[in-house]
Amino acid sequence: MRGTTIRRTALALLFVPALTGCGYNTIQTYDEAAQAAKQQIEVQLQRRADLVPNLVSTVQGFAQQEQAVFGAVAEARSKLLGAVQSGDVGQMAAANQGLTSSLGRLLAISEAYPQLKSNENFIRLQDELSGTENRIAVSRTDYNEAVQRYNTYIRKFPQVMTAKVIGSKDRAYFEVATAEAREAPKVDFSKKP
Repeated sequence: MRGTTIRRTALALLFVPALTGCGYNTIQTYDEAAQAAKQQIEVQLQRRADLVPNLVSTVQGFAQQEQAVFGAVAEARSKLLGAVQSGDVGQMAAANQGLTSSLGRLLAISEAYPQLKSNENFIRLQDELSGTENRIAVSRTDYNEAVQRYNTYIRKFPQVMTAKVIGSKDRAYFEVATAEAREAPKVDFSKKP
């Protein structure tokens, strides 16, 4: 009996260092950091989607005949909101790109309407949209850095063993969908007389 107790104690002492080096807590910390960064992207995409109806309304007041563009923006906004609700990073990236394309066409309308370009509400909305685009870019960078840290950590030994046991899997990056989407949209927000 005493020998069994000593063996169990010795065995437990051998596993304690292995368990402390398993990285469970760090995996959880990095996973939470990546999740928080993802939520920041969702917040910014939601903010962007919330700005769109006001922008469309302002442009609509000046450009009634551009209904096809307004419909495309509304559809792209709806897809973005659906993607944010799904929480799927790939869907969010694709829907965000779709909205970027639609907004580019919407903002191009302002070139044909000088009175729209000088409208205070339109200018304010453009500034808010531009600021939101910057926030999205920062949030995307923060998220991708958190994902890289997490993915790298769960692939290292001995953490890879812990990750497999607890079911941790690689997280997806928030990637731009196409080659042309990697370029910043060419929209001029400057006030021209």
